[in-house]
Amino acid sequence: MSLPPVRRRVAVVGTGAIVADSHLPALRAHTDRTELVAAVDVDPDRLDAFRELAGGRVAGYASVEVMLDAVRPDLVLIGTPPSLHREQTVASLRAGAWALCEKPLCLSLAEYDEIAAAEEASGAYASVIFQHRYGSGSVHARELIASGALGTPLVAHCQTTWHRDAAYYAVPWRGRWATEGGGPTMGHGIHQYDLLLHLLGPWEEIRAMAGRLVHDTESEDVSTALVRFRGGALATVVNSVLSPDEVSRVRVDCADATLELTHLYGHRNDDWSYTPARHVPAARAAAWRTPPHDVPSSHTAQLGALLDAYDAGVRPPGSGQEARDTLEFAAALYKSAFTGRPVRAGEIAAGDPFHTAMHGDHPDWAPKEHA
Repeated sequence: MSLPPVRRRVAVVGTGAIVADSHLPALRAHTDRTELVAAVDVDPDRLDAFRELAGGRVAGYASVEVMLDAVRPDLVLIGTPPSLHREQTVASLRAGAWALCEKPLCLSLAEYDEIAAAEEASGAYASVIFQHRYGSGSVHARELIASGALGTPLVAHCQTTWHRDAAYYAVPWRGRWATEGGGPTMGHGIHQYDLLLHLLGPWEEIRAMAGRLVHDTESEDVSTALVRFRGGALATVVNSVLSPDEVSRVRVDCADATLELTHLYGHRNDDWSYTPARHVPAARAAAWRTPPHDVPSSHTAQLGALLDAYDAGVRPPGSGQEARDTLEFAAALYKSAFTGRPVRAGEIAAGDPFHTAMHGDHPDWAPKEHA
């Protein structure tokens, strides 16, 4: 007779919209495997509203450290502004808890090194929320590409063209390097190009541009990049918050088919399409149909994958080198855009200014106090 699943004791840090609208439903979808025991927020009214929404006995705290000491959770879900992610993730790891943190996991490769050191010292793991990897459509697409069913990937396009107005950037921590880590390259398009990296594998070289075309921010409001992948494919990446017609899109042209995903903030099977090349027999193309089970890309799907890893005692997806690779891509895009030269994978190491901060202390882009 099989044993019932182990329920992990979970705490949430931050009780704003992303936690209430995404993390809480994910926990409710996994009530057989999780128990929400604590919530942390510096705003007592928001904390009380969340505790009422969550129901049950959810203890409230104003401090992460006090909560960790009192509760000793198994898993901490972090949904605070980006500048707090590194500190709160490291604190969770040091307390022996696994962490699942909203993107970006941290604001620089140097901060990532601190998280990696805390992982090694504690034996716990930290994952970053990249939920687009976990929908059934993306799982299927990755399997098709990896198996060679679609032929060799040749050309790709990755597009995050969204719109954010001045009121959006009136929130004090947005648009500032020290608190958000960057503009749409870090805060918006990172989901799509993370999926592109997930589909195509390691990249080799990036050439990029960035601009402040509309918003009065420290960081960019648009960036574009040309990318060469290790397998030979060439790709374009566009990250924008200036686009009235909002869309998120990934397209990969392989030798035998074009696969395309078009959505906005999340995808289902029907958002993926496969167009065969003229030489491909219909029977072969029919085998590419998306799977019968439709799992939306979501926090629910990613939390399930993390819980599977926890039960198996193995590193969860979205952590370790996977998390670092996506952060390195962002750093390389900024370095190329701000220096005007190509950047190769692996070149941003300790001592490089872009290892410490995404602006790289560039005089045209660094915060005024650093310029």
